Amino acid sequence: MPLAPLVAFVLGVCALQAQPMLPAGVLLLGSAAVAIAMGACGLLMRWPRRTSVAIASVAALLLGFAYAGLRAHQRLADELAFDDEGRDVRVMGIVDSLPVRLERGQRFEFEVESHEGTIGVPGRLLLGWYGAEIVRPGERWSLTVRLRRPHGAMNPVGVDFEAWLLERNLRATGSVRMAPPPRRLDAMVWTPTTAVERCRWWLRERLTTHVEGERYGGVLLALVLGDQKAIADSDWTLFNRTGISHLVSISGLHITMIAALVGGLVAASWRRVPWLLRRAPAQSAAIVAGAIAAMLYALLAGWGVPAQRTVIMLLTVAGTWLLRARIGLGTALALAAATVCVFDPWAVMSAGFWMSFGAVAAIVWVVHGRPRLVGDATLGALRAAARVQIAVTLALIPATVLLFQQVSLISPFANAVAIPLVSWVVTPLALLGAGCAAIPVIDALAHPLLVAANAVFAGVAALLQLLAAPSWAALTLPAPPSFAVLMAAFGIAWCLAPPGWPARWLGAVALLPLLVWPGERPGVGDLWLTALDIGQGAALVVETREQAWLYDTGPRYSQESDAGERVVLPYLRSRGIRVLDGLIVSHLDQDHSGGAASVLRGIEVRRVISSIPSGHPVLGGIPAERCVAGLEWTSGDLQWRIVRPSASDYDRRLSTNAMSCVALVRSGSTVVLLTGDLPARDEEALVVRDHDLRAALLMVPHHGSRSSSSAALLAAVQPDAAVAQAGYRNRFGHPHAEVLARYEERGIPLVRTDHAGAAQWMFGPDGRVQFRSWRSLAARYWHNRPGAGQRTTAEAADESVEEGDAVQPFFGMP
Repeated sequence: MPLAPLVAFVLGVCALQAQPMLPAGVLLLGSAAVAIAMGACGLLMRWPRRTSVAIASVAALLLGFAYAGLRAHQRLADELAFDDEGRDVRVMGIVDSLPVRLERGQRFEFEVESHEGTIGVPGRLLLGWYGAEIVRPGERWSLTVRLRRPHGAMNPVGVDFEAWLLERNLRATGSVRMAPPPRRLDAMVWTPTTAVERCRWWLRERLTTHVEGERYGGVLLALVLGDQKAIADSDWTLFNRTGISHLVSISGLHITMIAALVGGLVAASWRRVPWLLRRAPAQSAAIVAGAIAAMLYALLAGWGVPAQRTVIMLLTVAGTWLLRARIGLGTALALAAATVCVFDPWAVMSAGFWMSFGAVAAIVWVVHGRPRLVGDATLGALRAAARVQIAVTLALIPATVLLFQQVSLISPFANAVAIPLVSWVVTPLALLGAGCAAIPVIDALAHPLLVAANAVFAGVAALLQLLAAPSWAALTLPAPPSFAVLMAAFGIAWCLAPPGWPARWLGAVALLPLLVWPGERPGVGDLWLTALDIGQGAALVVETREQAWLYDTGPRYSQESDAGERVVLPYLRSRGIRVLDGLIVSHLDQDHSGGAASVLRGIEVRRVISSIPSGHPVLGGIPAERCVAGLEWTSGDLQWRIVRPSASDYDRRLSTNAMSCVALVRSGSTVVLLTGDLPARDEEALVVRDHDLRAALLMVPHHGSRSSSSAALLAAVQPDAAVAQAGYRNRFGHPHAEVLARYEERGIPLVRTDHAGAAQWMFGPDGRVQFRSWRSLAARYWHNRPGAGQRTTAEAADESVEEGDAVQPFFGMP
């Protein structure tokens, strides 16, 4: 089987997923017809092999593009209309996933069987339920839900939540309403999916009782069930910094280990039974048993992309062995990738797809065709293992820089210790503990096994923390352009080529653009302001050529997650910003200060200014200067002036919103007014006291609430543009229709991050302004496009609300 057509099919799928708009169905059907005709000609005509392979590759490219497009048309047809967002609807269906525990409830996938009314409800939903009721996979419920279209944050870097929803075929998200009350109709509806998910739920419940209180209990659950939600963001930071993230999930390494272990046990037992040996060789029995064990483990682990790839590769190898067919390792890998794309055309959008297949491709490349090392067997095995580890580490550099803007310099050393301990000690102990927990008779054995697994991993983590401590342990790089990533991938492949390959050292030269790319920076005299898309909250980055300041840090999404860790820090790294010259936290409300501790912990900040008391826990205990009117300073080309609150305001019992730190920042002739959550009555007092508020750009106060953006403020500021940071269909109705009308009456363009995604203004020293919106700039066919035909936020706010309607539970949380 030729390798090229398989690769071409995958590339065709990738090309479709890069489209901003989905091609018409007629065009896709035509492309499929052309591809089939070309393939038929290639089979019927007696052309030279190279010609046949070239024609087959073009046909496969077209077929991959058309197939992925037709699948996308089918999936997007099942959608929720804009007009039906925010309306309550009664649905009946089945819980068909392992529920994810939230701080005050749970999140689960729901397959709709029927619904009441005229609202068009998609077939599968992602629901949040806030309350004491616990749902189980396989249960049939009658629920009243309030739905919205798939919508996630759009920033220059970060998780594409809408792509994740599309891949999972979740065409709407929503919350369960308590009136009328939910009703459980059936305790269990048996389908292949619900049976597997109920087993996973049952095992998780039993394991949780044994790992509760253990420091790395979440890691053990991830190794057994693929459930990574209990792993803290701080732990992920350590794992990413040391390059061992692949070890704390159900990776191909773990699945292969289980397959090898089961296959070895079956082979040893098979050889002891002559009756079995007469019917099939022990090696064939071992291969079949190993493949079955791998599939069962992958299903138990949630059937993610790495699991799919590993199982498909093992099945491919097993099939070729049993059929006595000959297929190269590279072809087997390409066949696995193409098969994954057939089952899941959206898999190519996940980081796991590229990192998983990239790692295996590197192993195949450095192992295939190499002469066996002679001499001491142990020394030879160590050399081979070191070669493979170096190859994998190098191969993943382009992907890790592109996805995480980071290269772990200590990854080879960390993996050299972590791989054998996690793969051959921690994982087997965790699986044995899970097996014991699943059998009531020997349940007592589960706890010591899981405690031992936790202790071993704790030792690994302690070593990782020592390795990660130096500042040079991980190299932070700006987000590179596509050509630098492709050059680096080519250069690494050249470096890892077999002995005899000409001038392998030249491959290192191709890595230079990736490693030295300076990143996009403002020009001399420029002022850039970026309003990040962080949901219902505020976080704005102010940049000049040499300076970078952050105003507010976004909300806290959960006990273990906040905008500082998930949005702000990745953005700063992608811009090549390693030091913040200053941080202003406007006030104590969590949607403005929720990410402060993460930011202060994750990057050097030279100056902190806030109306929050110095050393407050929300600031991570870091001392802060008091934000008080009259405070002025210069930071490079930036001139800052605080205009509120006054010193006397600190002695009054004002609301946290009224204590917002309001700042004017100037660069050359450009002025920006940052307002926090300043209420209308305080806006008017500010205008009376300060007559120099004219600004080119205004941060809309209080996200555009009805009690803000007074006529007096707009008349005093006279902005050329304004930006409102708000969550999509947030339960507060921000920005309010009356506020929008006030801006429109004055001809002030107002950009909403819930519609535009991250928004960036680039002010030049000559007065020219460029504007970028990431929902437009990085548009893909599956992205939500709010606006025309959508009910206003004021109409949404007039509906009854209850906890759980806000965006946070679903914000970037795949």
